[in-house]
Amino acid sequence: FFNEEAPIKIVFNKDEQTATDLMELVHNSGSAIVGTYTYDIAVTRASIATTRAKKNEFPLRIEVRKK
Repeated sequence: FFNEEAPIKIVFNKDEQTATDLMELVHNSGSAIVGTYTYDIAVTRASIATTRAKKNEFPLRIEVRKK
């Protein structure tokens, strides 16, 4: 994850403190792992979060990586 906490709370079911902690990690280190999901679920959630972020003009970049 690369910036903005609102989609993390909504799409990835993170509480406010966890979302804030993740965004601070992104700010300080450049990225963070939000969760581990099956590939299909990860791609779907990434797409939903990216769409929500763009709609609200949040600077968000999500990468889905296969293990």
